[in-house]
Amino acid sequence: MDKKNNLESILEFNKEFVKNKEYEKYNTTKTPDRKMVVVSCMDTRLTELLPQAMSIKNGDAKIIKNAGGVIVHPFGSAMRSILVSIYEFNVNEVYVVAHDECGMCNLNTSNTIQKMLDRGIDEATINTLYNSGIDVSQWLHGFSCIEDSLKRSISIVRNHPLLPEGIHVHGLIINPVTGELRVLENGND
Repeated sequence: MDKKNNLESILEFNKEFVKNKEYEKYNTTKTPDRKMVVVSCMDTRLTELLPQAMSIKNGDAKIIKNAGGVIVHPFGSAMRSILVSIYEFNVNEVYVVAHDECGMCNLNTSNTIQKMLDRGIDEATINTLYNSGIDVSQWLHGFSCIEDSLKRSISIVRNHPLLPEGIHVHGLIINPVTGELRVLENGND
């Protein structure tokens, strides 16, 4: 389905959704009932599977999604969202959830850059970025090992200078087919 048809379909559905008050079953507050924030990958297989596998209902948790489910930088958007969740929404547990078969694991960034060029990004732009200190290939690269990446993300959160005491940071890996969760790091220990 092309973009125009997708948008029209969404808006048509939405009119009925609102008209029939289907939103009422999703009403909750901004503060998560279970006082938790989850960082996970944007993988389409996890959209419904992850909350179900973790028994998370609407209103239970703040959920942050990005490519790879990683905290890339201590002052990046994922970490900012975690801190806002803690200070503004009374979160006291952080779950960083990686998954098996992640597309960001060993991502072939040369292929991705070639796709950029094929879709009209000028090679001069890539070179300008590189010469300005931004290695697009390195920036796009996810990670080589899921476990190591997860440990790094957990370390960034646990060692953040603005993280208050008493916040439990957990690291889990989910199977994107079965939903089975494996604990890499238990923040309660």
